[in-house]
Amino acid sequence: MEPDKDSARGLVRLEGYLLWSAEVEDVRRRTVSFTEQLPWLTTAQREEVERVYTADGVAASREMLVRIANRAAELREEYTERYLQLRTRCVAATVVAVGAASGTCAAVTLLAR
Repeated sequence: MEPDKDSARGLVRLEGYLLWSAEVEDVRRRTVSFTEQLPWLTTAQREEVERVYTADGVAASREMLVRIANRAAELREEYTERYLQLRTRCVAATVVAVGAASGTCAAVTLLAR
């Protein structure tokens, strides 16, 4: 077990939990605001509308987060691949430059004799 990684993972999970709780609370606030605009609803109707509206809002938020997470994973893979290609090109260019410089130095040394 690595305490630092476990702590970091725990903090990330806690942050995710808090963010999701805030999102659910925001949906509930919007739900109450919506039903307050409908004063003719009975208490039972208001509760049913709030239940349905909240469930719909939470489902929409969950779908959005899943899409964002999937896109982030796609971008991570894409950027990792691009980074590896760039690193390979940089290493190749450095090898060629060092080889060219070594060859030039060897040629100058041989010609100077």
